[in-house]
Amino acid sequence: MIRRYGEPVKPGQSYTRRPGVYAVLLQGDHILATHQAAPVPEFQLPGGGIDKGEQPIPALHREVYEETGWKIAVTRRLGSFRRFTYMPEYDLWAEKVCTVYLARPVLRLGPPGEVGHSAVWLPVEQAVRLLGSPGDRGLLARFIGQ
Repeated sequence: MIRRYGEPVKPGQSYTRRPGVYAVLLQGDHILATHQAAPVPEFQLPGGGIDKGEQPIPALHREVYEETGWKIAVTRRLGSFRRFTYMPEYDLWAEKVCTVYLARPVLRLGPPGEVGHSAVWLPVEQAVRLLGSPGDRGLLARFIGQ
């Protein structure tokens, strides 16, 4: 069973399953996060949805590059969680199935290519409090032993 974070399931609401991949990009005692300006300003683990026909690890590389501008090396899978939410950018009620990997930033190739995103280095201890998603915070806290 995958742990659920966030809002409870709304009775009678139909949800579309949306698998995604995310990264804890660790360098020393900091992680590389993305700050998304809209629809709600928040810090996030870089990552996102897996496109149809795409494999998880290539999707992770693509999403991290789009949101941070960094090339990464994936180390290992940290865990998964589910989140039921409305995604206004897609006008979609989604059951997000989020798989989080530990990775390390290898090379900054340029600025984030995704509009409204900026790459931000956060101390790990601070990131556990600042990440907008309770699932992101929970997996990061478990990873660092909190």
